[in-house]
Amino acid sequence: MANERLRAAISAKGETIQTLADHVGIDPKSVERWISKDRTPHRNHRWKAANFLGSDEVYLWPTVEKQVETASASELITYYPHRGAVPASLWSHLIEQATSQIEILVYAGLFLFDGHPDLPNQLAEKAQRGAHLRILLGDPDSEMVHQRGEEEGIGDDLAARARITRRYLQPAATTPGVEIRLHDTILYNSIYRFDDDILVNPHVLGAPAGQNPVLHFRYLPGARTFRHYMRSFDYAWERGTPVAP
Repeated sequence: MANERLRAAISAKGETIQTLADHVGIDPKSVERWISKDRTPHRNHRWKAANFLGSDEVYLWPTVEKQVETASASELITYYPHRGAVPASLWSHLIEQATSQIEILVYAGLFLFDGHPDLPNQLAEKAQRGAHLRILLGDPDSEMVHQRGEEEGIGDDLAARARITRRYLQPAATTPGVEIRLHDTILYNSIYRFDDDILVNPHVLGAPAGQNPVLHFRYLPGARTFRHYMRSFDYAWERGTPVAP
């Protein structure tokens, strides 16, 4: 039985068996077998193919759904009822232990810099050691930040907080490896990624971010939750405006 979903996804993206094979790094005959014989590829090949086609691996290969569901449930480390319940020691541990990637998506995130006054210098030092840092702050002049401020009942104070955070980041902004962008997206979740750990702070309409729950996930091969949130981060990143050092 042929994999018509995969065949259609390749066609919809304007790609070919050859271009997909080239991207994944395999022989085109392997891709042909994925389609004609409905073969399920190796996990890494599935991820590369699904990302290249802008699709979900479970949609393209439904037989892996149970495996992905089990792994994804295991990614959840714990749940905190509000951001203040996240131990200060956890934030410090995640920041200190990160060696390769730190990625932050917020409107302001001022609490993190107020609580860790040395954070800008820490970020600069990590970048100097080879870490890649991407930070997305809300554009204080955007309609989305203004609207969020009104919804939280703090008006222009949210935009002011975003400006303060950007000022705090100045010591790190000129360091190679540290990238800062402004965004004007509707922010459904604040995201804090430290290597394989990610803290997700959902936004609840009418409530400040600090009053909303926080979910702690840790990446597991074969799972989708961690990668799902990071695709959201990438979506906002691609639409952000780079901040000049």
